[in-house]
Amino acid sequence: MTPLQRYIAEEIATDHVEGLLSRREALRRLGMLGLGAPAAVTLLAACADKAGDSPTPPTTSTSAAAVPATPPGSSTALPTSPITFPGPDGRTLQAAWAAAAQPRGGVLVIHENRGLTDHIRSIAGRFAGIGYNALAVDLLSEEGGTAGFSEEAAATAALGKLPQERFIADLQAGVAELAQRTPGKKLGATGFCFGGGLTWLLLTTGTPQLAAATPFYGPFPDGGEMATKAAVLAIYGALDSRVDASRPAAEAALNKIGAEHDFFVAPNADHAFFNDTGPRYAPAAAAEAWQRVTDWYARYLV
Repeated sequence: MTPLQRYIAEEIATDHVEGLLSRREALRRLGMLGLGAPAAVTLLAACADKAGDSPTPPTTSTSAAAVPATPPGSSTALPTSPITFPGPDGRTLQAAWAAAAQPRGGVLVIHENRGLTDHIRSIAGRFAGIGYNALAVDLLSEEGGTAGFSEEAAATAALGKLPQERFIADLQAGVAELAQRTPGKKLGATGFCFGGGLTWLLLTTGTPQLAAATPFYGPFPDGGEMATKAAVLAIYGALDSRVDASRPAAEAALNKIGAEHDFFVAPNADHAFFNDTGPRYAPAAAAEAWQRVTDWYARYLV
C-alpha cells in the first residue's frame, strides 16, 4: 500500500470513528480499496485507539456575526468550462477551466479523494473571480472521468488503486497546460486533503514552474525533501491531529532550502473544514483561510 493509499484508508477509518460512516459502510469502502476483512477491522480498531489517546485541542468561540453567509469567494466566482488537453503517454486529460477577466497569475486546483466534484469546480471559479486563471485536473480521466462513477465511494476506491507517479505526471501536465493558457504569469497550486498531499508531492518531486503553493491539510510525504523552492502557505485544522502530525516534517523541509513559508492552523476546525458541502465545514475558519490564501497569492503570484 502506497502512502496515499494508506492515507485514503485511514481517512475512511477516521470518518467511521467520528461517526460519519457506519461500521458496515466503512468496511465496505475499505474492501473497495482492496483491504481484506481482517486488515480493515484492524485499521478501524487502530484509528479508534489513536483517537482515544489524542488530547482535545483548545477551542475558540466565534460570534455569529463573524460567520459568513456564503462560502468564501463564491460571491465573485466565475463559471468553469469542461476542457480536455494532452496528457502523458498520449493520454487525454479532462479538467475544469476557469478564465479570469484579466489574469494576474494561474492556479492549479487539486481535488480531494472524491475526484473532480462540483465543489472543486467552484473553487476554480472562485480563483478566477479574484484574478487567477484556474485549472482543476480530473485525476480519473483515464477511467472516463469522475462523472462516470456511480457513487463517491467508487471514485475514491479507484483513486486509491492508482500509482502516485501517474498523479504527479498528470498534474505536471496540468501545470504545463495552465502555463500555456496563462503566458508570462506566475503559477501556484492549491490542493485539498488528498490533493493537499499531492501538492506536497509536486513540490518534493520537483515542479519548478510553481512559484507558490497552498496545500490544505495535506500529509507531507514520509522522508520528503523540497525539490521546488516555492513560497508555501500550509493550512491545517487544529482538530485534525492525524494530518497535523506531519507538519513538523514539512516545516523542517521548507527551512532546509530556505523557502518562504507560513503555517495557518485554524482553531476549532477539523480535517476538510474548507469544504462547504461536507459535514466538517467550519465557515469562519474557511473564510480566514481563503483570505490568507488570497493574500499569499497576491504577494507571490505577481
